[in-house]
Amino acid sequence: MPMRPGTEQKLLDAAEELFFTRGIAATPIDAVLERAGVSAATLYRGYPSKEALVAAALRRRHDDWLAAWDRAVAAAPDDRGRLLAVFDALDDYRSTPAGSRWCAFLGTAAEYVDAPAEVHAVLDQETGTLRRRLAATAEPVVGDRAGVLAEQLLLVVSGSLAMRLREPGLDSGTARTVAGALVDAAV
Repeated sequence: MPMRPGTEQKLLDAAEELFFTRGIAATPIDAVLERAGVSAATLYRGYPSKEALVAAALRRRHDDWLAAWDRAVAAAPDDRGRLLAVFDALDDYRSTPAGSRWCAFLGTAAEYVDAPAEVHAVLDQETGTLRRRLAATAEPVVGDRAGVLAEQLLLVVSGSLAMRLREPGLDSGTARTVAGALVDAAV
């Protein structure tokens, strides 16, 4: 029997809140169950393991993040702005209730020396999406140098997210300035 959507929503909300603010290893599954107000039987009906729940929470977070990025791209005035919109999206996403003090994907990758298959797949999907979207939005700006610029911007985005762990209130202003300089140099 599949899990009811409302129950699944409560479970994913609790998992996301606890795993991505306190840490996955530091959060026992009982804490997630208590926060969600569901039984272990309900959890395991939808997710066979803690790692499957982590992967589901990351997939949902990925979808939410992409929606924020899409909104930022749609609001940008030109090709350069669409490329740098990733930084607007980072700040916008951070201001949402789901935004944690730093990147849930980087945090998850740091917690697992050898991530289980379902977690590894979501982490790869998120990195691949960043890489592909950055390259696609870079192409109208720098042409055939889009792949190289995308790799540089991926590093800047990741560094900006990691710095939020050291400085929780940090916005993306400095990262956007660095990215802008990279774009200008590539043009």
